[in-house]
Amino acid sequence: MSAPGRPQASGSDARSADDRPAHRIAATFAALQEKKRTALIPYVTAGFPYADITPALMHGMVTAGADVIELGVPFSDPSADGAVIQKAGDRALALGIGLTQVLAMVKTFRDKDTKTPVVLMGYANPVERYDQCHGGDAFIRDAAAAGVDGLLIVDYPPEECREFASKLKAQGMDLIFLLAPTSTDQRMQQVAEAASGYVYYVSLKGVTGSGALNTAEVEAMLPRIRQHVQVPVGVGFGIRDAATAQAIGRVADAVVIGSRLIQVIETQPHERVVAAAMDFLRPIRAALDS
Repeated sequence: MSAPGRPQASGSDARSADDRPAHRIAATFAALQEKKRTALIPYVTAGFPYADITPALMHGMVTAGADVIELGVPFSDPSADGAVIQKAGDRALALGIGLTQVLAMVKTFRDKDTKTPVVLMGYANPVERYDQCHGGDAFIRDAAAAGVDGLLIVDYPPEECREFASKLKAQGMDLIFLLAPTSTDQRMQQVAEAASGYVYYVSLKGVTGSGALNTAEVEAMLPRIRQHVQVPVGVGFGIRDAATAQAIGRVADAVVIGSRLIQVIETQPHERVVAAAMDFLRPIRAALDS
């Protein structure tokens, strides 16, 4: 279902998704807009709940209807994440998952899927540490080579990221920013000047997985965001089932769902993880398309 006032991707940004440096994210949203569909963006923590499960899980989510995948980079101090995702990150770290392993997972996924955008979501410390270990701009180089399409670095403010964003775009990658209910018009404009791909509207005050979603507040906020931001707007935090996804999907360009999906898979035996994630996502995809 198409939301009113959605921006249209430009032709230059919506070139073939297989043709670097074309941006897979822009191509995906352009195709969805043409079909009047809302993007489904599931989030999972890389290396959770088993160190070797992530590429298969990513493929399963695509089969179940995911349009973009957000892959969390485990970090020891995830300030924006609630207890569910913190626990998932701790478990992945205990299994030896770091940024090097995350990039390897994306590369493995790319062996079979060259079209579905993959966004890494995390914090500045692992990225900056990677460059310290491997040389300046090594992360950008290696992320592009692995097939990453976007980055959402929670603690990178837009006013300090112009050069970083430019380097990413040169490699076909987008820098994605968060907006919140407390964001001022000035902050929205700063984000608009640096962001590409899409922006992620955090629908709740607080950390991931907290509170109850107020769809009326989201509906009121999105037109204000779109006065400043020309890229698609995804909404996350608080979306837990098909009903809430459908309500948000009426006004947003994408719905992002993470904490509830993490809860669904965290207790599954290895052989059931992918199927459990798919069973969870399929009715959400159907609700978005209804």
